[in-house]
Amino acid sequence: MNSDRHSAALTYTSYLALDEVLGAQRPRSDDHDEMLFIVIHQVYELWFKQLLHELAHLQQRLEKGDTAHSVRTLRRALTILKVVVAQIDVLETMTPRQFTSFRARLEASSGFQSAQFRELEAVLGRRDLRVLDNYPEGNPGRDRIAEAMRRPSIFDSFLRYLSVHGYAVPAERDHTKPIEPSEEVQRVLLEVYRDDSGPSTVAELLVDLDEGMQEWRYRHVKMVERTIGAKPGTGGSAGAAYLRTTLFHPVFPDLWAVRSEL
Repeated sequence: MNSDRHSAALTYTSYLALDEVLGAQRPRSDDHDEMLFIVIHQVYELWFKQLLHELAHLQQRLEKGDTAHSVRTLRRALTILKVVVAQIDVLETMTPRQFTSFRARLEASSGFQSAQFRELEAVLGRRDLRVLDNYPEGNPGRDRIAEAMRRPSIFDSFLRYLSVHGYAVPAERDHTKPIEPSEEVQRVLLEVYRDDSGPSTVAELLVDLDEGMQEWRYRHVKMVERTIGAKPGTGGSAGAAYLRTTLFHPVFPDLWAVRSEL
């Protein structure tokens, strides 16, 4: 009996499901560099999963008015985002010719199909139903993205947080609509910054999060340009041409609009 108990004991390998994780890299060619390409993108997806986990927790803490835990969660999310951006350095060790050697085997697959990244965008406030076109009806990823577009965004939760702290926040907006700059919200934010207390710290960390997402987009564009130039992306996407259109669009426009008034 002791032997059976020992054989069934939890191990490092079983706890982390390493057999499944390390068996999930299945290159479609013998090219040396395809393994790196697969590992990097799988790691991205793991970090996206963790970011979604952290941001869901952040929204819960914000809506309870919990400054301390909101700050801690934001700092963790920001640190993860820095790691995500830094991983591009590893991907850029692959030359254009090395990528071209196995690129055709990617067939219709494309980073545009990352449901977790689209869900992350929706959690941060993006409301663009066209992104659902990349996912068939009944696809779990499509359902998660659509649901995230119906829920309050991070910024909506931040406004609830400010309301809990006594600020005269405007009536809740339609969560299914994109976040648009609001003079009423900006007046509240100016008051938050004048008070220079816990809520202003949370506001600045949200600016850091917005800036981090913009940094990710910029580094991603330059990596794609460096690797495939002006060629179309995999899966028929527009590649760098499309990615450039996503640059310099803030996630939280009101937090940027008040900078010139501070």
